[in-house]
Amino acid sequence: MLRSSQPLTGPNRRRCREDETLLGTILDEGERGFIIDTRSAQAAKQARMTGGGTEPKSSYPQWRRLHRPLERGRPLQESFAKLVEACGDPSLSMDRWLGRLESSRWLSHVKAALSTACLAAQCMDREEAKVLVHGAEGTDTTLLVTALAQLILDPSCRTLAGFQGLLEREWIQAGHPFHLRCAHSAYSHARLKQEAPLFLLFLDCVWQLSRQFPFSLEFGEQLLLSLFDNAYASAYGTFLCNNEKERSLCKVKESTHSLWAWLNRPEEQQKLLNPLYSHNALVIWPSVEPQSIQLWQGLFLRWIRPSQHLDEAWAEIQRLVEEK
Repeated sequence: MLRSSQPLTGPNRRRCREDETLLGTILDEGERGFIIDTRSAQAAKQARMTGGGTEPKSSYPQWRRLHRPLERGRPLQESFAKLVEACGDPSLSMDRWLGRLESSRWLSHVKAALSTACLAAQCMDREEAKVLVHGAEGTDTTLLVTALAQLILDPSCRTLAGFQGLLEREWIQAGHPFHLRCAHSAYSHARLKQEAPLFLLFLDCVWQLSRQFPFSLEFGEQLLLSLFDNAYASAYGTFLCNNEKERSLCKVKESTHSLWAWLNRPEEQQKLLNPLYSHNALVIWPSVEPQSIQLWQGLFLRWIRPSQHLDEAWAEIQRLVEEK
């Protein structure tokens, strides 16, 4: 699996021999690969006017391009805000609550992200094909798809250490602009142009995987909640800045502590582990049927509904597993 930004073909459809050679050397003679573009065909076409574009079929004859549009930017941020507003309104009747949940379209975004990740995983696992994923800059929906596909395919990414490595590799080092995307929460009235909860959408998709495969992930919901909290407001430097260059210029590693160092302390790690975990070497294929996608209550209702009974149940599960 590869990831990149869009090719800069522009309105005149310029060619890049180096790109063509690079993608050509990946494939054996007669082998085909798939390019999964997370933009619609129309959006990709419009990108030519600003210098972007897509891979021309004539220049990449062994590659088949598939468009699987995923929302990013303002539409996704507005969806997040609508969901939070609905969750925080205690006066809603059942019909109004379901209506506002549907109109927020958040669960539709979760479904679309999981579906696209499954497509990438299927191309690799069942077609045994090479896959290139990109959108526009390659730092938002691209990372969402590649990270989820690896969780689906690779059991090592489902361990606590492997998941941390996945986040470091596919989100932090790959240049997801955390400072721009997580500038405010959904409770803020400010609506910055570049704000978008892409990382939250990823965490929600991981939670959906953990719910559908409760024995296959070594970590539990508490880790996902901690990651969400620290992406928006943190005492650690792990999610600071927008890319590695900015972190280097700001000397983040020298001036701050790592979130991973804190989470990997034995007393903290014990809170994050899934007591029901059992190594699963198989690929995990999530259901993306509407009935299978659920609201992440542990996050979106965490300040509305007390979690005492859920915490007690989780502690009892841990006790039973330890005694056994």
